[in-house]
Amino acid sequence: MAGTPEKDAITGQHTTGHEWDGIRELNTPLPKWWVYVFWATVIFSIGYVFAYPAIPLTNSATGGLLGYSSRAELETDLVAARAEHADKLEAIKTSSLDEIVADTNLRNYAMAGGQVVFKENCAPCHQSGGAGQFGYPTLADDEWIWGGTLDEIYTTLQHGIRWDQDADTRLSEMPAFGAMEILSDSEIDAVTDYVVSLASGNPEQGTEGATLYEEQCAACHGFEGEGQQVLGAPPLNNQLWLYSGDRDAVEAQIYEPKHGVMPAWGGRLDEEEIKQVTVYVHSLGGGQ
Repeated sequence: MAGTPEKDAITGQHTTGHEWDGIRELNTPLPKWWVYVFWATVIFSIGYVFAYPAIPLTNSATGGLLGYSSRAELETDLVAARAEHADKLEAIKTSSLDEIVADTNLRNYAMAGGQVVFKENCAPCHQSGGAGQFGYPTLADDEWIWGGTLDEIYTTLQHGIRWDQDADTRLSEMPAFGAMEILSDSEIDAVTDYVVSLASGNPEQGTEGATLYEEQCAACHGFEGEGQQVLGAPPLNNQLWLYSGDRDAVEAQIYEPKHGVMPAWGGRLDEEEIKQVTVYVHSLGGGQ
């Protein structure tokens, strides 16, 4: 409760007149050094508001009397960094992929740069380290839809997959055997059973599914399910699946397949950046 301010007998300080359960609040002033520091920060903040960009406007902010811009500073730093590495970047740009890999210094530089570019542009789909995910191929194994050599990886990066904005994009489409009524429902069931058995390593020969597979699928995926990288037709004789390997998923893919799209990075990334990513992806564990 509030009372009349008075001097405390023990400390000699005046009270505020407030008392709680017999405890009186002393009216102790702040140390002068603290007050001086506080007012110094107030004066500094006022100067900062006028010196640097600070006050939000409708579409921008006040520019500040010093004309400072963090974006301009970043751009200056990037230009300086690029100039510092210009010799290596130029060497990567003008060298073949085989020459880059053969040169220890260039290879190490390309690996480091490629990892950064990969994390910024590729990891959202292919995951960190090329682990892959549902609908996005793993890049850290030796299973390649379009080939895993340096040149083949470079071509995929440069032109993309089914990217209609690039005339040289890699293009392949599996027919919708059910939706286009190429096969009946019972025939799709038979082919599905055969593909599942093929993936298990024990193909069921002499069945209707085996016959239909040879007639409709082997031209792209191979008679033994080995696939054809030149056509972008993945192997079917193992347990590595882009989508899923359970029977319903295989049947759905035969009936009306999904066709993934990868953007062409040519024009988005510099030539040296694409080469660096190529070297990095090739090193993840499955490069041919």
